[in-house]
Amino acid sequence: MPVSLTSLKEYFAPKDEAELLALLETYHGSALIVAGGSFVHGLDARGLLLGVEALIDIRNLGLKHVTLDADGLSIGAMVTFTELQQLEEVRNSAALGAVRDALKYPPLQIRNVATVGGNIAAACPYFDLPTAFMSLDAVVKVHGPDGQRDLDLQEMMVGLFQNALEPNELVASLFLPRLPARSASAFMKLETNANDLAIVNVAVRISLDTAGSCQEARVAIGGGVAETPVRAMAAERVLQGKKISEALVQQAGAAAQSDLRPMSDHRATGAYRSAMAKTLTERALRQALGRL
Repeated sequence: MPVSLTSLKEYFAPKDEAELLALLETYHGSALIVAGGSFVHGLDARGLLLGVEALIDIRNLGLKHVTLDADGLSIGAMVTFTELQQLEEVRNSAALGAVRDALKYPPLQIRNVATVGGNIAAACPYFDLPTAFMSLDAVVKVHGPDGQRDLDLQEMMVGLFQNALEPNELVASLFLPRLPARSASAFMKLETNANDLAIVNVAVRISLDTAGSCQEARVAIGGGVAETPVRAMAAERVLQGKKISEALVQQAGAAAQSDLRPMSDHRATGAYRSAMAKTLTERALRQALGRL
């Protein structure tokens, strides 16, 4: 099915951020920033682009950087899934295991064009990377006429296909803070086929102290359990400060399930999503622990 965009009048490819911000001010909510463009059809099919008068292609803005320093990893908004997948830090780090796992699912055609910034800005609850990034305490760097502001993913994704960007702002980069030394993460997903959006997805991150107890835990769940991915705080509290055993893994799975009120749709009932969230939380915890 072709993209309609019946209101579309203009296409721009600004040469720098200043030109982009000027265009956003001019169109004030009726312009769509395009990075890889892999989900434009998905937004259009849901009737979310009816007032779009201009497409703004940001490929010339130099948002392709990847920088690792003592504080963490900075990833430019235009970095594609394939480029992210090829980073040594993603390929080899136990702490970034959830990102590595999540990148296995999209087909090659999507990985080659879909971008980190676009995946976040789309605010689609069924996407995989936002759930993985949430488990890693990712920070979204937003640029606008007043400078930069930082948002965590819970602040960035405010509703179903709704982000926290003002009409004159863009996602410039994503920052993954350096985690404690003994950290590992993992991602699990339930889908109907290899190319499908998630029915449920789960990402976990565990950081152990020198005594082997859980210093810090993150459990993020997406894929239709809510209008955005969510943190399963009850599951995190179960793990915090304890030596992790199989019994504790199962307790955390049950606690994650208790945090959710998932929706029912043509792909799954809320009850099924809830049950699978428990199962995937337990499996992801086991996988993360196996990486430590």
